[in-house]
Amino acid sequence: MSVLVRCREWWRGILAADDEPVEFNGIGTRPDTRRQALVKLAWVGIWFAYLAAPAEDVLGDHHTMAADILGGLGLLAFVLVYIALVLQKTSRPMDERVLPVLVLLLVMAVVLSLTLGAPWLVLFVYVCVGCGAGLPMKVSRFAILLALGGMFAVGLNIPDTDTFLPVLVLPALLGGFAMVGVRQMARTTRALREARATVAHLAANEERLRLARDLHDLLGHSLSLITLKSELAGRMLPDKPDQAAQQVADIERVSRQALVDVREAVSGFRRPTLDAEIAGARTALAAAGVTADLDRATTGHPDLPPDEEGALAWALREAVTNVVRHSGARRCEISLVEVDDELCLTVTDDGRGPRGAYGNGLTGLTERLALADGSLETGPGPKGGFRLRARVPLSRSVAVDA
Repeated sequence: MSVLVRCREWWRGILAADDEPVEFNGIGTRPDTRRQALVKLAWVGIWFAYLAAPAEDVLGDHHTMAADILGGLGLLAFVLVYIALVLQKTSRPMDERVLPVLVLLLVMAVVLSLTLGAPWLVLFVYVCVGCGAGLPMKVSRFAILLALGGMFAVGLNIPDTDTFLPVLVLPALLGGFAMVGVRQMARTTRALREARATVAHLAANEERLRLARDLHDLLGHSLSLITLKSELAGRMLPDKPDQAAQQVADIERVSRQALVDVREAVSGFRRPTLDAEIAGARTALAAAGVTADLDRATTGHPDLPPDEEGALAWALREAVTNVVRHSGARRCEISLVEVDDELCLTVTDDGRGPRGAYGNGLTGLTERLALADGSLETGPGPKGGFRLRARVPLSRSVAVDA
């Protein structure tokens, strides 16, 4: 029975993982973290399997000692230049650094193939891949075909190429045009991220316009009424002081109510809520490729005053911002639980851990929580990474005394 339960849980985990955001770092983008660089280098390293033929040619007993040494150095230089081409940032069309590197790769492939023989024709496959990775789409298509034609031109001048040329045609074409597609996908991903940022900026502007409309609607009627009653009171003062006093009392009442309405509108705009910040945290973490664990982030506590809720919401916003911008984490856990007479917010990630960048904004957050009689604790998590814990008191004891 336990085996069936474990199998069911494993299958549910597979289904849940299928909906998790995928961290993408494609051709044409510079890796931001060490993990991204290693993953990208691993994908690049898959293509190095084709270097078995020239490596065996150098290590075997096919040439003189001097030729083997020069061939090994040439192969090493070719690999380093190729890695530099694929890993560097080449997102702009016809980057000035790309064309000389591709020309250098082509020259090295021609020289090594003509000098050492047919096994070195495989270097033209990497030239095709480099054309697809570094050149704009319209140019890369022709460059791949030209590199393939160069491989045939060199191969016709080398003996014993009957078994190498047909085998290399398909990898060269597939590799080159596959890199064109991957690079286009990377550009599309960047465009989507920029569009998402634009949408967020437009949403903020729309919220400002909404606040302006609310203030206009709140104050327009009240100020018009105050102006009318002030004029009426001015006309009544000489002959009807009692009625003028009543108008002044109405003016005071209307102005006080307008002040209350403005304060509520402004405070509702400035003070975030936990529900909105948890939803925003889920969206921000998903956009950054960080898996969010929000199973223990329950909201709607009946004994949480508005000021304390606003302080916790600011703490959640600051913590999620630090995770997205500075941590390099893959997973973030957010919990909101009651501890004694306090509500405790804990945000833990598995990133690089506490560094200098995490100090930005935490001082102001500590002061904000202190105004709500709360506290802030930061430091390394239990399994590494970074943990932020914010506490605010609940109003249960006040309600009991009342």
